[in-house]
Order: sequence, then structure tokens, then C-alpha cells
Amino acid sequence: MYAIAAALDSWFFFPVFWFATGTLFWALFVVGHDCGHGSFSKYPWLNSLIGHLSHSPILVPYHGWRISHRTHHANTGNIETDESWYPISQATYEAMGAPEKLMRFKLFLLAYPFYLFLRSSGRKGSHFLPSSPIFKPSERNDVITSSICWGAMVVLLAVLGLKFGLLFLVKYYLVPYVIFVIWLDLVTYLHHTEDDIPWYRSEDWYFLKGALSTIDRDYGIFNPIHHNIGTHVAHHIFLSIPHYNLKRATAAIKPVLGEYYRKSDEPIFRSLFRSAKRCHFVANDGAKVYYQPVDNLRTHNLT
Repeated sequence: MYAIAAALDSWFFFPVFWFATGTLFWALFVVGHDCGHGSFSKYPWLNSLIGHLSHSPILVPYHGWRISHRTHHANTGNIETDESWYPISQATYEAMGAPEKLMRFKLFLLAYPFYLFLRSSGRKGSHFLPSSPIFKPSERNDVITSSICWGAMVVLLAVLGLKFGLLFLVKYYLVPYVIFVIWLDLVTYLHHTEDDIPWYRSEDWYFLKGALSTIDRDYGIFNPIHHNIGTHVAHHIFLSIPHYNLKRATAAIKPVLGEYYRKSDEPIFRSLFRSAKRCHFVANDGAKVYYQPVDNLRTHNLT
């Protein structure tokens, strides 16, 4: 794909190249995702090697992300301890400033790089610093290793930019990277953002409840390209299933889960726009809560 883009050097072809390359960046991330779960190989050293080879080129600190993702899976559906795409309370929403609301509710498909540096709202630390509270002292060397690999990629990109110019870097890396980020934020957002999916506070939460607080989505022709990551319910129940067994696992658990299994066949962008419109905050109190739209807040203020 890179060879074709370089040979043609055509602005008519670059949009095709950008979308295809960004999508493959996203597929590469999913390979590293399996490594982070230990499902790529039974050998930890091989998971670590392939994880770094797949994540470092797309500017993801493998171990830093792997550990925070472990926290997400151990606390899915728990408002107070989940790691990503968890709801905020109505009081928090009302206290947010306009820039923060803009990023969280309008520009959220570009949030991932900020998440790597700052984590999510209300969570302290960074994926790059071993001193962050999310990491154990025993994980210090892992975090440092991944941060060094990330830094090496940044240096390589800087060298390419200096040698060939900023436009070269934009055409051949930065635009595909942005498309990858959009893919990642789109899919992970839709895994956990739906107005009829419950969220729990700690006193009413346990692992299986949280694991079922997600939803399967159909991405059409992209399902095999990004390794069927849309089969997310099975992935949250059985964390170590490799991606190539997720469809079979999903078929097996559907009759067992019955009404507790959630799947949406709605077109992806319709789901995205609907969730973005309806899912803003949850009630300040209550052990089991659901997303509410900002319209509820406006109606309350009018009365």
C-alpha cells in the first residue's frame, strides 16, 4: 500500500491510502490487544515481543496500556473503578467547563492520545510514567521499556520529518494515525455506551454484572479485518479467548445468557449518533443507573 501510494503520489489516491492504512493500524492494535490479554501465545515473552512490535509503530506504550486495560476488564461496569468510557454523574457534568464538555461529548473520537497521557476524567497518572498509581512497583521496568519503545518511534518519525519534510510525514503517517485513533475510539466507545445498558456503583457491582454491561456490534466487511473485536460480550466474560475463537464462543454463550446477551444490528453510525445524543451522565445516586441525555437536565431546570 505504501509502495503504491509513493508510486502514484496522487491526491486522488491518498484518501483511499489513508483510510486503508488507518484501518490496518487499528487491526494491528487488536493484535497487540490479544498479546496484552496473553491470548496471542502461551509464552509471555512472545506476547511481549509481538505486543511491542504491533503497538510501538502506532504510538501505543504496550505495557502501560496492557496494565490499564487489565484494570478496565477487572472493573467493567463499575462507575467508581472502571478505567475507560465510564459515565460521569450529573453533578460532575454540571461542574464541567465548556472545553472539557467539548472534548468528552463532541470530539471524543480523537480522545485516545490524551487518554494515554492523562488517563480518563477523574483518574490520575499517565501510561508512560511508572510512578502512576495504576502501576505496581513490580511493573516499573515494563512501563519504562514500553515508554522507551514509544519514544524511539517518536524519534524515528521526527527524523523522517526532518529528512523528507512535514508534508511527507502528514501524508504517510499522521493522517493514517488519526484514522486509527478514530477507529479505536469509535469501537471502544460503542462497546460500552448505550442508554439501556446498566452501570453499577461498587456496592451493587460484581464481575459478571460488569462483564455483561457491554454490547456486540456488527461492523460488516470490517469484522474480519479487525479480528471480530465487535464480539465483545464473550471477550469480557472470557478474557483469554483469542480473537479467532470469539465468534464460536459467542454462539455458545448466547443461549445460556438469554436476555442478558446484548447485540445491536443497527448501522454503526446510527448507533454512534444516537448514543452521543442520549448518553451524557448518570444519576448522582443509586446502585444501578443508566445513561441520561442532557435534555433531561434542561427539562429539570425548566421545571
